[in-house]
Amino acid sequence: MSQQLGPDSLVEDVQQALAELEDPKARAINERHGDDFGVNLSKLRALAKSLKSNQELAEQLWNTQDTASALVAILIAKPRSFTLEQLLQWSKQASTPKVQSWFLSYIVKKTKLLEQLRCALMLEQDPVLEAAGWELTAHQVAKDPDKLNLPELLDTIERRMVTAPDRLQWAMNNTLANIGIEHAPLRARALAIGEKLQVLADYPTSPGCTSPFAPIWINEMVKRKA
Repeated sequence: MSQQLGPDSLVEDVQQALAELEDPKARAINERHGDDFGVNLSKLRALAKSLKSNQELAEQLWNTQDTASALVAILIAKPRSFTLEQLLQWSKQASTPKVQSWFLSYIVKKTKLLEQLRCALMLEQDPVLEAAGWELTAHQVAKDPDKLNLPELLDTIERRMVTAPDRLQWAMNNTLANIGIEHAPLRARALAIGEKLQVLADYPTSPGCTSPFAPIWINEMVKRKA
């Protein structure tokens, strides 16, 4: 970067630094995964670290509607400063896979409004927004299951997962796997649903990695916990 960024940096400074980090190879890789930015994530994280936490700058960067700027915004935002209305607004704008993933992980999961947002997103008709709700549901299956009706979730997954759009299907599958992994009384049913639906059964998996096919994933994680 041609200039040193710090807590007093402006939006223009950050975007100039991001432009200097643009890498066509990184962009090509990211675009294959549905993302439209070309900055190496390690370098983007380092840039964000130099800015420190700054909610005002985060909101300004987010409003540029530029994906790399949005990722920096997520890293420097203060999760507990968000209202439910702001979380809903950002959820609707976090449409690309990486932005949605980081927004849920680095902001939503660190707020006390997680469950309220999850319930709101589960009612959305947009499959991208509903996918965010299901990703938060997968999180709650492990972290706060008392707020969920797990048998009802399994009913919904069994009924809808096969025909769901890709990102929604993936999030439902994460929830199915987490139920099977974390809740022994429901494990047999989760395994049976996975075997019946065969969702992600043929997903290419690198050597040494666990398949996202729910029956394989559940059995492998349970074995590791034993």
